[in-house]
Amino acid sequence: MEMAERNARQAIEARALDSGRIGQRLEALREALGLAEVPQRIECFDISHTMGEATVASCVVCEAGEMKRAEYRRYNTAGITAGDDFAAMRQVLERRYGKLAAGEGRCPDLILIDGGKGQVSAARAVLADLGLEAINMVGVAKGEGRKAGLETLVFPDGREGLVLGVESAALHLVVEIRDEAHRFAISGHRARRAKARIGSRLDDIAGVGPARRRNLLATFGGLDGVRAATVEDLCRVEGISRRLAEHIHRALR
Repeated sequence: MEMAERNARQAIEARALDSGRIGQRLEALREALGLAEVPQRIECFDISHTMGEATVASCVVCEAGEMKRAEYRRYNTAGITAGDDFAAMRQVLERRYGKLAAGEGRCPDLILIDGGKGQVSAARAVLADLGLEAINMVGVAKGEGRKAGLETLVFPDGREGLVLGVESAALHLVVEIRDEAHRFAISGHRARRAKARIGSRLDDIAGVGPARRRNLLATFGGLDGVRAATVEDLCRVEGISRRLAEHIHRALR
């Protein structure tokens, strides 16, 4: 009983300490950005792609200092020039906050944009078009050499960028949220890129449609498995004749 009581007391003290630390970071952020109130709900956006391929945007949500993973969202962009991060940012913000302008969803207290003046300008234009320019927003531009702690906060009203420094509790919070948005975006991008590449290799083979492609990938566990299969192995897949199996075998080599 004494051990249980001691553990419970330590758990309560640890929770209180953590809660106090979160409160300090949020208050530091409010002061650094000159906000009227502590931002309780923060939404952060990032764009990820490889040379314009399989562009994916992410939105992560931090509420009261805690990441709300159930509210994370990814957005596949379409109809834009490959590699145009500004267009990608405009598209994802239009999709995210178009609903808010129509009276749906929750309004964030602060929007973080992973990027510099160009991305922030694009984001500001979207919010203005939607009548949401009153929402606080700031960009997070990478520092020299992309070193942590050298980030510059970029404001949409054109005022001089703010470098808080490595010791800033406000910057620690901003970077933590920014890094989570980056992680979530890049994991979605990699999955989309891999799916596109697998699909394109099989789709380019005459006679292999969506159904046969799914059967092949399911049977062999992916494109590498299909590539390693013999003609006899391929013949055993539903919908694959010997002639088609030979064709697939040649095409993947």
